Amino acid sequence: MTVSQLLKERVRYAPYLKKVKFAEELIPLFKHGQNLGWSGFTGVGTPKVVPEALVKHVEQNNLQGKLAFNLFVGASAGPEENSWATHDMILRRAPHQVGKPIANAINAGKIQFFDKHLSMFPQDLTYGYYTKDRTDPHAFLDYTIIEATAIKEDGSIVPGPSVGGSPEFIACSDKVIIEVNTATPSFEGLHDIDMPVNPPFRKPYPYLSVTEKCGIDSIPVDPERVVAIVESTTRDVVGENAPSDEMSRAIASNLVGFFRHEVKMGRLPENLHPLQSGIGNIANAVIEGLTTANFKHLTVWSEVIQDSFLDLFENGSLDYASATSVRLTDAGFKRMFSDWENFKQKLCLRSQVVSNNPELIRRLGVIAMNTPVEVDIYAHANSTNVNGSRMLHGLGGSGDFLRNAKLSIMHAPSARPTKTDPTGISTIVPFASHVDHTEHDLDILVTDQGLADLRGLAPRERAREIISKCAHPDYRDLLTDYLQRSEHYAMKNKAMHEPHMLQNALKFHTNLMEKGTMKVDSWDPVK
Repeated sequence: MTVSQLLKERVRYAPYLKKVKFAEELIPLFKHGQNLGWSGFTGVGTPKVVPEALVKHVEQNNLQGKLAFNLFVGASAGPEENSWATHDMILRRAPHQVGKPIANAINAGKIQFFDKHLSMFPQDLTYGYYTKDRTDPHAFLDYTIIEATAIKEDGSIVPGPSVGGSPEFIACSDKVIIEVNTATPSFEGLHDIDMPVNPPFRKPYPYLSVTEKCGIDSIPVDPERVVAIVESTTRDVVGENAPSDEMSRAIASNLVGFFRHEVKMGRLPENLHPLQSGIGNIANAVIEGLTTANFKHLTVWSEVIQDSFLDLFENGSLDYASATSVRLTDAGFKRMFSDWENFKQKLCLRSQVVSNNPELIRRLGVIAMNTPVEVDIYAHANSTNVNGSRMLHGLGGSGDFLRNAKLSIMHAPSARPTKTDPTGISTIVPFASHVDHTEHDLDILVTDQGLADLRGLAPRERAREIISKCAHPDYRDLLTDYLQRSEHYAMKNKAMHEPHMLQNALKFHTNLMEKGTMKVDSWDPVK
């Protein structure tokens, strides 16, 4: 086949040019039930051409459910995995996903989904934990399809806007297919790659600041295991961020006020500590709030860089950012590429086992900020399962950061309006319907109503702080009533440490399911 001039420029290892294929030529390689690894993290850096060719093959041959795979991605992929879910092409999925089609398939029982901390997932894959029927450590995965923006003279792979679990996938994959994306500028020089080393003689990562690197900027791979090179001309598609609103700006203001107080009290330096922020509109708005807060020489140690971080760079507030993914909108990518040489000096993309490494998070004193589905009065947080059962999107890296950060912060609206209730669903509930983060993980809870500093408080003290500072006014009396009734009941049984009325603990949720609102008319009589 004819190789484009741009592909020749990007692929500097000449033997690979003999392996250039059309995606359609690779279809016979794929068999039902295979284990596949994909590059990508939070919707960027994902292979596009080969997955789309497989979708078309399934459509044309009515193979829905008959050609399906166990799919492993560092975090969420993008529209590609949602297309696969729509066509019943995923048997098993780990460890994190975003999108209605794949979430619907999981909740319908069509996809077996298992969740895992993002720092642990790639290394556990290399241990063979998810492919226990395999014994060859280099063949736990049948194929890894990885997107590259360049290939160096030694055959090593230069990823694009994400690294994720690609180093581990390649290390434990029998064969590798490389999609070279010539529509995206080369990201060469932006990455720092730590290849997996299994215990018991694993050395500690040496980084003492967000700027330190090991110096390896591409992913090594045995050229003999590379079976094909495919040119991709499709760019990543990231949805637009919702503009900040009064609620998200209130959350940001409460958080900025807290940071200023901590600096004043000497518990934080004037440039704070390295920041971590999850993805989503509230997280984006919080970083946006820091843009006008006049903090200087900030640094970031996070999973994902979103558009609002570009504002911090451009106004001089942010010195350096380290992550595993640059998840920007189309406008954000254009901004970054228009000043590429500048941004290139201030960004580093690492493997997710490094960006989310618990010991590094603790060593660097990271300030972690993530958004939950709900938090109960004792500070147990649910990030994944609506009403305890309906999978939303997976845990992601929130647990890696909240369990190990110097400051573990969760931010959320106090209530989320619904069609049946103008106040909506309370984020603060008597009892979390699912627990991803225990009461031991959370230091600070902030909503549009206020900020609860939970450090050093006993459970009943925490409950009163959360209710008074963070709950929506329409729910404060109900939550206080629940707490007081629980204390009355617990006193009789000498169980006052963390009082609950189990017969009513989930009544917010059951009332919502039965009546469309969490506003409970009355609690059952205490027995």
